[in-house]
Amino acid sequence: MKPLQKFFSSGTALALLLNLCPVVASAETVKTNSSDSEVTIVLSDSVITVDGEAAGTDSSDAVYLSNDIIYYEDRDYYDSGNVYGEGTDEDKHTAEEAEAHTVVNITEAGTYRISGTLSLGQIAIDLGDDAKTDPTAVVTLILDGVDITCEVAPAVIFYSVYECDTDWVAYDEEEAESYTASADQDTSAAGANVILADGSVNNVNGSYVAKIYKDNGNAKKLYKFDGAFYSKMSLNIDGETEGTGVLNIVAENEGLDTEMHLSINGGVVNIQSQDDGINTNEDNVSVTTINGGTLHIVAGLGSEGDGIDSNGYLVINGGVVISTANPASDSGLDSDCGSYINGGTVLATGSTMDWADSESGQVTINLQFAEAQDADEAIIVTDLEGNVVFAYDPDKDETTGSYNRSYQGAILSCSAFAVGDSYYIYVGGDVTGTEVNGLYDASTVTGFTGAARQIYTGMDVGTGGDMGGGPGGDFGGGPAGDFGGGPGGDEGGTTQSNNVFYMTDMVNAFSGVQDDDTYEGGDEGGGNEGGGNEDGDEGGDNGGDEDGNIPEILQSSFTDVESGSYYEAAVNWAVALGITNGTIETTFSPYNICTRAQAVTFLYRAAGSPSVEGLENPFTDVSESEYYYNAVLWA
Repeated sequence: MKPLQKFFSSGTALALLLNLCPVVASAETVKTNSSDSEVTIVLSDSVITVDGEAAGTDSSDAVYLSNDIIYYEDRDYYDSGNVYGEGTDEDKHTAEEAEAHTVVNITEAGTYRISGTLSLGQIAIDLGDDAKTDPTAVVTLILDGVDITCEVAPAVIFYSVYECDTDWVAYDEEEAESYTASADQDTSAAGANVILADGSVNNVNGSYVAKIYKDNGNAKKLYKFDGAFYSKMSLNIDGETEGTGVLNIVAENEGLDTEMHLSINGGVVNIQSQDDGINTNEDNVSVTTINGGTLHIVAGLGSEGDGIDSNGYLVINGGVVISTANPASDSGLDSDCGSYINGGTVLATGSTMDWADSESGQVTINLQFAEAQDADEAIIVTDLEGNVVFAYDPDKDETTGSYNRSYQGAILSCSAFAVGDSYYIYVGGDVTGTEVNGLYDASTVTGFTGAARQIYTGMDVGTGGDMGGGPGGDFGGGPAGDFGGGPGGDEGGTTQSNNVFYMTDMVNAFSGVQDDDTYEGGDEGGGNEGGGNEDGDEGGDNGGDEDGNIPEILQSSFTDVESGSYYEAAVNWAVALGITNGTIETTFSPYNICTRAQAVTFLYRAAGSPSVEGLENPFTDVSESEYYYNAVLWA
């Protein structure tokens, strides 16, 4: 859907661009609240009160009750014969189901403190058609112990308030496709605002509305609200003074959605959703910004779902973000225009990842494991001395509860990671220290047991080598010893730069690269020990000319050796020199198990098969008739 934007509080870490030219609409059609005082709404299944008085049904009141909720009807066609919408049978609801819901309508600008329980109902904010361009059309909801359930539509929905992105508002429908937003969006003036009262726990259980067409036969959208908590305009979510308020969203479809920008600046937001946890859905426009607070997302509890899905940009400047996606095919972080992590503590897991951008302001580790990791296994990062710098255990996360899912990709970021440092990655085990919802305070961790250190097998971006330069390079590296490599290198990484580490498969010790530099070659020179200088020259002596090109002799035709894979050059080199062959003429079987006998034979052949004359065989299980006999004696 569309992103929410930012409601600045003191201590905001990043100055975002201001929209300085709001378009002011006629005030005649927009209701405003001249009083700066809060309006108190107490929800109840019997009597709903506004400032202590029973709410009425007069639509001219600032707050009034109705039963005209927008929902997906139990029909396939309009009375005119036009198709009604795109919903399936499970999206449909009867008129009786809809009428059982009480809608609390807010129609005037102002601040509304809401508490109480509404078992079947909705809070709907609509300040009129012209509110979108009126900067005074601003509504702030202070949620102070709300428990609301809606079974046919979103439980909270902002229909029409001021839209702070005046540039976007100025575009008409025909020009919309040419508009692209900036990653920096200031939503401090947004018309939709939610504050979580200190010490409060607020529960929102919501449904959705599948796409309904206009009754014109042209399949034009009339309504579509995918989220349990929904805004058609830019939205801010913040905490009160102490930031201790909690918002729990349980969604039949998506969790927290906007049709424009979304900013989360404080408070504690927990989301469990069948589909996306957060969705900001205006293509190439919406920006999801997280500046503070704590966000825990368990998404994709149905057949699919990203943790955070922005159809524009995703920017994380601070706070704590734990985001888990459907393990089948989705990402903890997903954005169409780019994901930037500039601060805070982030752990996002899923099957595949929408990697954090290399221009992120904070060091970020992107991991892709060779196989799915168990749902309840911890992820631990240590320095080379074994000191824990990051640890998260999903089994201890109260928000995820019994919904832990496996993961194959992960994004990690925190202020403790530093460019140029090296780390070990561990999975599993038990951590000793202080944790909150599974995330450990590294300064309190005294150790961990039972975790498996991961084996590093390469990076998955670029064309240079991450452990060597030209095809003959074994341990090259960029100018900073960062596992770089020349254009002919064997494990890819020329596009790694700045603060982001791109990894594939399991990960062992790795290093960052220099700030703002992109390396295309190693620094050790030619020969087997290196792989070209920082310009990618002087490839290895077993192949690769000074430009890193692989000679014809090193080209293979194995159908299962993927072009550009981290092991392609190594396979070609080994086959060309007779170190090994394919399992058959057309396949190499790169992921087959390798025995000790095979491994020692490869090493022996790579050394030139030296003489073993005069050496004694100390092993009872190594026969002279075996192909590996000489290799074992030599080794």
